[in-house]
Order: sequence, then C-alpha cells, then structure tokens
Amino acid sequence: MRQLISPLLETPDDPGSLEALAAVYAYPEQVNRGRPWLRANMVAGLDGGARLDGLSEGLSGDADKRIFGVLRALSDVVLVGAETVRAEGYRPARARADFAEARRAAGQAPAPAIAIVSRSLGLDLAAPLFTEPLVRTVVITTEDAPVRSLAAVTEVADVIAVGRGAVDLRAAVAALAERGWTRMLTEGGPRLLGQLAAEDLLDELCLSLAPLLTGGDAPRILHDARMPDVQRMRLVSLIEQKGFLFTRYLRPTVS
Repeated sequence: MRQLISPLLETPDDPGSLEALAAVYAYPEQVNRGRPWLRANMVAGLDGGARLDGLSEGLSGDADKRIFGVLRALSDVVLVGAETVRAEGYRPARARADFAEARRAAGQAPAPAIAIVSRSLGLDLAAPLFTEPLVRTVVITTEDAPVRSLAAVTEVADVIAVGRGAVDLRAAVAALAERGWTRMLTEGGPRLLGQLAAEDLLDELCLSLAPLLTGGDAPRILHDARMPDVQRMRLVSLIEQKGFLFTRYLRPTVS
C-alpha cells in the first residue's frame, strides 16, 4: 500500500499494517464524549456502479477486505439494510485478536453488533446472524411492523421500533447511541445509504474505488437519495494499492 494523503503527522513505514490502518481510520475524540459518529464504508467501480453481477463482492480486493475488517474492528455497531443482508449473505461480526486489547480498553464488546434496518421483517431468523452472534443482533423496524413477524424477531434479536410506515433513521441512530454505541459504521446498501445521506446523518464516507469499468445498471452508492442539498465532503486520507484507491472523506465542519 502507498499512503498518498495521510491525516497523521508522519506517514507510517508500512501504511498497510493493521496498526497504521487503525490510526488512519480512528474515530474522532467526539465519540468518547458521547457524540455519535456515523461512518459509511462502500466500494464502487470507476463508472460509479456499486455492484458487479448483483453483489459488491465482485468489486472488492484483498486490500479492500483488509480495510473492511479494520473498520468493523473499530466500530461498536454495523448498520445495514435488510436487502443487503439477504443479497450478501451477512454473518455475525467476528472478534479479531489483533484488536481485542484495544476494544477492552475502550469498553467495547469483543465484536460489533449488527443492526439491520427492515420495515417488512422479511429476514431468515435461522441464519447465523441470529443464532450465532457474539453480540445479540439488533433489528430496527417500524412501530406498525407486522405483529406476528415482530414477535418472531423479538425471540432472536433486540428490536428498536421507530417511525410509522417507514423507519425513522434519525431516531434509530439516537437509539443506538443511547446504548453507548457511538462508533457507528454503515455498510449500506445503496438504498439505506441514500436515505441516511438524505437525512443528513453521515459524518464520514470511506469509499473504495476499484479500477474497473463495469457498465450495466448497478446502482450508485447512494440510490434514489432525495437530497435536500448537495453535501460537500473533505478528503483527509488516500491510500493506493494495485490501482485501487481507498478514500476517507469527512464533513467540512468536523475534524
């Protein structure tokens, strides 16, 4: 890996080491004072497509997966849409020995919780995400969710019900923060990320650019986002490996 732009005072000798990546992607100090911070991690091809053959996996590479693991290891909770859970075959987040001591020191669980946003509750409750998590999975749904489905989900997951007709994402983020989960990471997919951006909830975007032109009709990383205005972002980190670019953008008003 090559660190082209670094938020650190000095460029590390090995920017691809877990220690260096953890420093580059460290959450800001605000989270230690109870201020929730929502970071998004997405991958796209050079022409903007967020999927290849229907999945983000086809756009990924070894370095992208390494950074993906670091971002998860730093977070308290991973927020993801039900469509992405189904399509990508989501499993529980795992504990990583390299981060165990740092997580204990920060008062974090061994692994982040997975929080699924689902209005319909069309979820496979026999999947490992519900039967084998280190931290009990959370399902975020609406106050008028289907009663029978809600009862079944409550048996295997914690439930946060916010909003009627559609999930109130602002209330959902607040509810996660009330649990002490201020280091938030969303992995989309594009529809959920678009909704979060439209609600002005994103503090940070970590975008991996794959050196691929994919064509097709894949959605962009923000799908169908009804943005009230353009949101400008500030580039603070840029890493390159084998043509892949790994960017980190923050809101201009935050450090």
